[in-house]
Amino acid sequence: MKRAVAYLTPFIEAEKVQGAASSAGKILMATVKGDVHDIGKNIVSVVLGCNNYDVIDLGVMVPASKILDEAIKQEVDIIGLSGLITPSLDEMIHVAAEMERRGMNLPLLIGGATTSKIHTAVKIAPAYTKAPVVYVLDASRSVPVVESLLGAKKDDFVAKLETDYNIMRERHANSRDIKEYISIEDARKNKLELDFSVIKTPDFLGVKTIVLEDLEVLKNYIDWTPFFQTWELAGRYPDILVDEIVGEEATRLFEDAEKMLNQLVSEKWFIAKGVLGIFEAQSTPEDDILVYDSNANIIQKFSMLRQQNKKAEGQANYCLSDFIAPVDSGKKDFIGAFAVATGFGIEAHLEKFAASHDDYSSIMLKALADRLAEAFAEYLHAELRKHYWGYANDENLSNEELIKEKYKGIRPAPGYPACPDHTEKLKIWELLKVEENAGIKLTESLAMLPVSAVSGWYFAHPDSRYFGLGKIKEDQLANYAIRKGMDLEEMKRWLSPILA
Repeated sequence: MKRAVAYLTPFIEAEKVQGAASSAGKILMATVKGDVHDIGKNIVSVVLGCNNYDVIDLGVMVPASKILDEAIKQEVDIIGLSGLITPSLDEMIHVAAEMERRGMNLPLLIGGATTSKIHTAVKIAPAYTKAPVVYVLDASRSVPVVESLLGAKKDDFVAKLETDYNIMRERHANSRDIKEYISIEDARKNKLELDFSVIKTPDFLGVKTIVLEDLEVLKNYIDWTPFFQTWELAGRYPDILVDEIVGEEATRLFEDAEKMLNQLVSEKWFIAKGVLGIFEAQSTPEDDILVYDSNANIIQKFSMLRQQNKKAEGQANYCLSDFIAPVDSGKKDFIGAFAVATGFGIEAHLEKFAASHDDYSSIMLKALADRLAEAFAEYLHAELRKHYWGYANDENLSNEELIKEKYKGIRPAPGYPACPDHTEKLKIWELLKVEENAGIKLTESLAMLPVSAVSGWYFAHPDSRYFGLGKIKEDQLANYAIRKGMDLEEMKRWLSPILA
């Protein structure tokens, strides 16, 4: 099917130019302001195009005013919004509110990794009441949804949608009172207690820049399962290749991916750049991590969030700062940070594919760049464990074991479950001089450019582990804003998805 999409797209465009095929409807697509991710949106656009819909794709980082002005100018039938990072959720609400303010009555489609039906029902749809707001799970659902919105059975579809939304809103309102939470003071009293006699002094302190012009070393670190998820094929690699339902298509896709991967590596289509740093550090009673230079001066402070849900007896309320030795322990611990990206030089190849209407190859290249960025993060973490920090210098793990996180230590990232606050990226960028050393930039919503990029911290304690923060209460929010020196309302905007 994916190959068919690639081959059909140029002919569909040609037919429209020649007037041989009338459009089934006109749809405007855009990744919202501050967000740079567009693979999923591009797949949806191609699928809709192959079903005779006229798709206008405005690209990435598109402000609300441009989306709505173009929608009016182009006289579209539907607007579709995409976003990957959590700040995009607020931007989608803003776009919806602007549509309401302007008195527009176009259906609004919502999609992207951080979006959900419950968020659409509770947060976005109430901001825009003049037309349906529909969450689209993936590309396979886009055509039925659009057909329903533009077809004869629209009223039935909208009525059922509103009934579903009302049920979800009611359940959401009731569920907020079910889970028990404790105060941030009590949560801190129930912190994880660790033995810090196991601290390993790194072999290197400071900042190091890494440039990979030959990406061959990264091929063995690729986790292929998310690659298939990008193309909406369910299953884990390598089992997916023999799956009864999608195995044949997955195998063809994988063969195409390997062919392009080998070509881009051998011909050096793009390079990868990264920067890492290791520093002395200690944690504070208020869940901050103090970072020191070689003269024991504080040069950065990472502020972490703590779980506040009430735990069963014997279970701790986790915080990332628990994995760093406390100030009052008298021990000097260490923390690492990193940022890596691939795709420096990818634009020329994407432009070539665009010129030949080869959407398939364009999406394939972006998907491979994402996989190589994650592989770069995996490779650099392994190098750190075995060489730069050396706390696991006898490690000999297979790629499967790396994917299953069998290694010692963790590398959590701002914006992810253990630390949902994207604004901590700013401190990593400042500490490592990321833009200067590696050329990786941050958008106003703190998405990374190039798009195929990964950043985070390194924790070396053998008992450190990944966890989900869950929801937090107003008392921690207020304390957190003070610790970070940020306005409370601004802090609330960044953390709105996790507020109980």
